[in-house]
Amino acid sequence: MTDLNISARVGAVVIGRNEGERLILCLTSLGKQLNKIVYVDSGSTDNSLENAAMMDIEVINLNLNQPFTAARARNEGFRHLIQVFPEVEYVQFVDGDCEVVSTWFNESIVFIDSNQDYAAICGRRRERYPEQSIYNLMCDVEWNTPIGDAKACGGDAMFRVKAFNQVEGYRNDLIAGEEPELCLRLRASGWKIRRLDTEMTMHDAAITKFSQWWKRNVRSGYAFAEGAYLHGAAPDKHWVKESRRAMIWGLLIPILAILLGMLSWLLAVITMLVYPLQITRLTVRNLKLTIKHPLKIAFFNVLSKFAEMYGQLNYYYLRFFRKTPKLIEYK
Repeated sequence: MTDLNISARVGAVVIGRNEGERLILCLTSLGKQLNKIVYVDSGSTDNSLENAAMMDIEVINLNLNQPFTAARARNEGFRHLIQVFPEVEYVQFVDGDCEVVSTWFNESIVFIDSNQDYAAICGRRRERYPEQSIYNLMCDVEWNTPIGDAKACGGDAMFRVKAFNQVEGYRNDLIAGEEPELCLRLRASGWKIRRLDTEMTMHDAAITKFSQWWKRNVRSGYAFAEGAYLHGAAPDKHWVKESRRAMIWGLLIPILAILLGMLSWLLAVITMLVYPLQITRLTVRNLKLTIKHPLKIAFFNVLSKFAEMYGQLNYYYLRFFRKTPKLIEYK
């Protein structure tokens, strides 16, 4: 760390709400490596603000008179960090339910220093308690994305200040999917994104109920619809495939089965057989990938399309009637 001068060149922005002990763990893991940290709180009713203040870091209590989004919280944290510490070259964004691995900064700085065309980098995000529920396990599988050049990073990522400023950061109005949207604009400006084969964070999803999992996928569907609306045209076709897939599996096939059922119940049953067939196909794929509980995960992958479809319909409804969207929270 000393040779790379990390503490002088890297700052961190943490966002959170009612994260409790998870936030303390997050800030402690950063404090061991950095001394330029901003915590942005979005209306916590626990002792998050007090705990952060006692750790001698910069604390922002987000003004909730304006619509809250994670994007807005990150932007305000970034602006405050750069204002207080203008010498910072890289900013590590971290969600308050994550612990940063001790080796991350050493390995990430070596790469981004040597590759000036990269705007953002991220590493491996692991789920802390994948055995706690099938929903946590699915998060762990979701985090395991391919190594190398990527289209996007998630909420935990390191950004080059110059690149972040060039595209004016996140879009404040996005209630979901703000990270891929930012990365899309960075790539359109000529920058690259990279996922390193390096441990980065331990995440605590704390999803133990079906209702939490359902809301999380509703939020994904909302993000798919909005992303496709904003950037669905060629060449990006941002989240067009994901949006189409959710609509086909979550809405069009059931409608087709109902229509065919008016002619013959047998035709309706045959149509609905595509669901167990798809679950079987995904189970075989999961087995090849040595994913734990392959059948359960395949089942929930198919079921998630109904939640994603609902999220998309919610987006179009709000847009058509020009209503202000509200956060879709699952914790």
